Amino acid sequence: MHSTPRRILPSHSVLRSFEAAARHCSFTLAAEELHLTQSAISRQVKELEQTIGTPLFRRVGRRVVLTQAGESLAKELTIDLENIRRTMMRAIAGGAKGTALRVACLPAFASRWLIPRLPLFSEQHPDIEINLSTRLKPFDLDVEHFDLAIHFGRDDWPNTDMAPFCSETMVAVSSPDLMKRHQMDTVEKLAAAPLLHMTTRPTAWEAYFDLAGLPQTSVLVGKYFDQFSMIIAGAVASLGVGLLPTYLIEEELANGKLVMLNAQTLVTKNQYFLVTPSNQVNSNVSVFCDWMHQCIATR
Repeated sequence: MHSTPRRILPSHSVLRSFEAAARHCSFTLAAEELHLTQSAISRQVKELEQTIGTPLFRRVGRRVVLTQAGESLAKELTIDLENIRRTMMRAIAGGAKGTALRVACLPAFASRWLIPRLPLFSEQHPDIEINLSTRLKPFDLDVEHFDLAIHFGRDDWPNTDMAPFCSETMVAVSSPDLMKRHQMDTVEKLAAAPLLHMTTRPTAWEAYFDLAGLPQTSVLVGKYFDQFSMIIAGAVASLGVGLLPTYLIEEELANGKLVMLNAQTLVTKNQYFLVTPSNQVNSNVSVFCDWMHQCIATR
């Protein structure tokens, strides 16, 4: 006669209670978040500790803190629960509209270039839903299960297939008011104007002036920002001159809020790639990538 093996996997409610208690380092706050009593949280954490066979919390005065085992479990569990949540959201979206694609990209590219064009994609392909995630830090396709990442950099992302998408051309722009005040009709006058810098590209202005025939120009003085969206806002507000990718300022150039100060351009060494997990076969990703290439070809 075979005995039934002991159930190792705790219930979802037990795992949720522990995750909330670990995140808050408080049974009280976990109970408030999950609409349970503090004793219920305590009971479920104790059940989990008995299952694992080791304490997950210890008391320090009136507070509870995670043990080493608790920290390790909380870290893994947070990732797992987030993956479950995202999988459910993708399943719901896919079930409601056919097929959902999870696309990852940088915030500036998403807000300034991709999102304004997505209505056209939805019109042409109503059966494909695009779920977009943005952040400044690198994406992990293995952990986060994205179907596609729009990546800016070099073609050195391991365990992926990388297809070149487009290069990046930068131009010097300012508000019409700032251009008149500083009379920036020459590169020399532009170099003397207030410049707006991108913290992740500290040598961009130097490279720009080198191409314009002003080598060794000292351009480190100025205001620094960590996102292109802030530089765009600063340039529109006459805070200074921005060195910006053309695809990010199409609207501002069209409506006259920004003007190009000269014909000099800077093509950066890095470029955009369309990145998919290695050996992935997904016809809808191909449809989306083909559509993006069409957008670039007609811009």
